[in-house]
Amino acid sequence: MRPILMKGHERPLTFLKYNRDGDLLFSCAKDHKPIVWYADNGERLGDSSRLITASADQTVKLWDLKRGEELHTFKFDSPARSVDFSTGDKLAVIITDPFMEKTSAIHVYRIAEDLDEQSDRPVLVIKGPNGRINRAVWGPLNNTIISCGEDAIIRVWDPVTGQEMMSTKDHKYGHTKAITSICLSADKSHFLTGSLDKLAKLWDTRTLTLLKSYSTEQPVNA
Repeated sequence: MRPILMKGHERPLTFLKYNRDGDLLFSCAKDHKPIVWYADNGERLGDSSRLITASADQTVKLWDLKRGEELHTFKFDSPARSVDFSTGDKLAVIITDPFMEKTSAIHVYRIAEDLDEQSDRPVLVIKGPNGRINRAVWGPLNNTIISCGEDAIIRVWDPVTGQEMMSTKDHKYGHTKAITSICLSADKSHFLTGSLDKLAKLWDTRTLTLLKSYSTEQPVNA
């Protein structure tokens, strides 16, 4: 396998993500300029239509990838940490950090096809738990939202009511330090978590059963 070295950012990278087909790679960095690359050869560009990015400047931006134009900006009262499109791209889940007296929160927005009709009002806000929520992603068929964060607990939420459906709070094989990332398989039947406890763990999405643990010598960031 020949590694590909891609250079385009002027400051440290903060997040990487493939599109569903695996042919595009999106990168974010502290230079505030998201980039899309062809995954097979490392060239910039892409044929997806929209990109959504979160920033510590308290905004989330929706972009037109083909033209590189900003389509819409969602504004918050605290830094935005992560974003994820639902299957079908009609919804987006956004995480905001604790800030001043505000707790970390999960926001669900409906994404309009006609951006002139885009609402800035979320359809759901889930506040807490204590500490920072690092990631939230959509489960199979958009029926759940899976989140993780500083408290080392994976939580599964109902995206309509905001109620917690399952968690690893009492799981004896759960992470022991902050969970930094979640990555779902293509069919969303299972997912990986990375943690500062130097472990990556593979979970069954439907039951939160632990399938396998992977030990490393360093904290796992992604």
